[in-house]
Parts: sequence; C-alpha cells; structure tokens
Amino acid sequence: MPTGVRAVKQQCSLFARASGDRASRSRGVAFATLPFAIIMSGCTSVPLKEGGTLTSYAQLSPVKGKFTKSRTFVDAYGLAGVKTVAIVPTIFSFAASSRVTSEKDRVLVSNALDRAICVALSDKYRIAALGQPADMTVRTVITDLVPTDKTMAGVSTAVTLGSNFVLPVSVPRLPFGLGGLAVEAEAVDSTGIQRAAAVWSKGANSITGNARVSEIGDAYELAADFSNYFSRILVTGKVSDGLNLSIPSGHRIRSALGGKPKYVECDAYGRSRGLQGMVADKFGAPPEWTDRPAKAASR
Repeated sequence: MPTGVRAVKQQCSLFARASGDRASRSRGVAFATLPFAIIMSGCTSVPLKEGGTLTSYAQLSPVKGKFTKSRTFVDAYGLAGVKTVAIVPTIFSFAASSRVTSEKDRVLVSNALDRAICVALSDKYRIAALGQPADMTVRTVITDLVPTDKTMAGVSTAVTLGSNFVLPVSVPRLPFGLGGLAVEAEAVDSTGIQRAAAVWSKGANSITGNARVSEIGDAYELAADFSNYFSRILVTGKVSDGLNLSIPSGHRIRSALGGKPKYVECDAYGRSRGLQGMVADKFGAPPEWTDRPAKAASR
C-alpha cells in the first residue's frame, strides 16, 4: 500500500476512535444524568408562602432546600424549660381552602398534620388540652395546597399494579398530576413570645410518594412530613437537615399501627390508619376510606 494512502487511513482511524470516544463520553454523561432528570421531572415544586399568621418572620433563616423548601427559627434556650404543650387545630388560609372544594377533605389533611405533630411531641412534652394552661402553644396554618390529579393518580396506580405481574421491580409513579403542600407554623410560650417557627413547602415525589385517587392524596401524606420536621425542631431545639436515623419510641410505633396514643388529647385528631392504611395506599385508595375519625379529647 502506498505510503500516502496508509497515512490517510491512519488519520481516519484516529479520527474515528476519537469520535467514538467522544460519543461514548456523551452517552455516559447522558446516562449519568438520566436519573437526576427523572427525579427532577417527578417532583412538584411548591413555592414558599408567607400567610401573615406568624407572630414574626424577622428571625427566619434564608430559604433552604430545593425539593423541600424551608425557612426556620428556633430559640433553644427558650424551649429548655418547656414541659407542657397545647396544639391549636390547624386551619387553612383563604387561598389554600379555595384549592380544596370539600370541607371533609380539608379536615382530613389538618387532622393528619395535627395527629402527627401531637404524637411526635409526646416524646418529650406533656400534651395539654386546648384551653388548659401550657408552657408552649403550637399554631399551624396551611398556606397552599396543590391538588392531586385524581385521574392521573388512578392511571399511575393501574400501571404500577400491572407492572408487578410482569416485572421483578415496581414501576415508579407516573410524574404527572402530582400535588403539594405549603405550611407555616410557630410555637409561642405562655407570654406570647415566639420560640420556634417554620415556613415550609414540599411537592410530591413520583419515586417515593404513593398515588392516591383523591385531590388531597399527596397533601395528606405531606402533612405528616411537615409535622415530623417541625416537631423534631421543637424536641431537639435545633434544625437538622439530615435524615432522622433515631429509633422511634414505643408509643410512636404503637400510634403508627393505629393504637392508643400516649396522651388522650391526641385522640382529638383521630388515630393512624395502621396496616390497613398501608395496604390501601398500595391500591391508590383515597385517604377517607381508611382514615379513622377524630374523637373528642377527654381525660
């Protein structure tokens, strides 16, 4: 083979290998970013909203988080002497209530939030009946609620259940029609001084969230997420951005399974759906099918 032709072929070969390397790297980058892209497309973004119900917003931190957004304040010294806590039933702002047509649905979400925070605070504090003397009072307002698309939730459930018969792993929820929740809350002492506060929002996640055929399906689940977040601040006296790896107390496990709460005052918000609720969630059942109605608090 002539020297010139051999040189041209060598150059073409080098160019092809280089192009192949670049293509491989491009594919590698594409595959590496694919999970992130899926996660990004599978989450609802809910903006933080100030509802104007907190005693003060001046001490709140800058916004933290991307999928779960929050601004927080906590006075650890002010919480140190707290022994008893009263919980004011959660209410909806006008804007949030206009997003949910059913009063029954609004009660389901607010009870889920109050129930979770009551049980969680029982780890450290004595829960006082509303109207009785207490060292600290917790007030919560739902400032926004993004309704879940019931039709898409039903389709997603059908796809997930169908895939279980033909695939070894479960298919994630379809990333369409996801709901979200925005909440603000504060804890004030007996003199009305703010000791902790949070403005918080979170959208449903198609990877970890359950699809429920209800317009409050996602908000119902996210209400407990907020309660766990805020109660952890009140119990520990600090804001922790990491996962809570602590072992739940015995009374919290009992309550999660639908058992009797540590303090009877928590019964004012009903009891957890327990195993029945977990099974219902797998089939996309609306929360009201298994939610256990609230009882009047009594001693």
